[in-house]
Amino acid sequence: MRAVRLNDHGGPEALAVEDVDRPDPGPDELLVEVAAAGVNPVDTYFRDGSYDPVGLPFTPGVDLAGVVAATGADVDEFDEGDRVFGTGIGNGGHQGAYAEYATVPTDRVVHLPDGADLTEAGAAGVAAVTAWRALVDHADLNPAEHCLVHGGSGGVGHAAVQIGDAVSARVITTAREAYHDELAAMGAETVLDYGRDDLADAVTEASDGGVDVVLDHRLDDYLQFDADVAATGARVVGIGENSPDPAFTNDGAARSKDVSYQFMTMFNTPDLRVPLRGAAHLMERDALSIELARTYGLDEASEAQRAVLEDSFLGKLVIEP
Repeated sequence: MRAVRLNDHGGPEALAVEDVDRPDPGPDELLVEVAAAGVNPVDTYFRDGSYDPVGLPFTPGVDLAGVVAATGADVDEFDEGDRVFGTGIGNGGHQGAYAEYATVPTDRVVHLPDGADLTEAGAAGVAAVTAWRALVDHADLNPAEHCLVHGGSGGVGHAAVQIGDAVSARVITTAREAYHDELAAMGAETVLDYGRDDLADAVTEASDGGVDVVLDHRLDDYLQFDADVAATGARVVGIGENSPDPAFTNDGAARSKDVSYQFMTMFNTPDLRVPLRGAAHLMERDALSIELARTYGLDEASEAQRAVLEDSFLGKLVIEP
């Protein structure tokens, strides 16, 4: 079979397509014929070595969707021919999804409803699970609460907008003006240009005095901002930053409102199947769709990994083997 391989850590050019043996599933694994593999920033961190070291050679890709081609000896909840999707497969020593076939532990995949699109599902994992964990598990987002999603056009951001809408929250999000109409169609009640000078005032006005929940993907830019626009008792969930040293300029804004902060990574999810099933349920109801900005072949994996870090787009990038 064909697979993207990393033989030495480096830039996107370190990725190459090779012919390798098709793997056999372990006792608690599935062999999946990959229909689509999402491209995520985390894939590039495994490639360049900035995340936990992986054994080389290595196939990247933590998200996938496809059809079960074979099952391990101890597997009884899946059968050959089942449509599945999942995430977290390309870490912890498991080879990834940029390949024609991939082996996947059964605790990282769920059944995909018949009405859900395989290619969209292949790009859903990291985005949908992170958004679900942040808003549902950590923030306990409730109906009618005001929820601010920074960067609504991103993979996690556009999934979060839809999940917030699905629980009947009042979603406020920020994005380039070119994406405003699409984000409004996805369920955002208010869409604001993130570059406007009066953004804090605009968020406060749109939330009737302060937001109840914030999903923040750039803590080094918005940690203080989140405190400034928060309502009393607000919950802020941080999922990332560009610089690893976010700081307050006035923490009194947070203390005076009893603001709670939760920093998280999807890879600490106790059972990935729980948010994956939640995402599958929303996809079946047409309450969650993954916007596919571009698709790539295996030979274009280097370009896909460059684009995921450098280009502006709405939604996700995906590789179709």
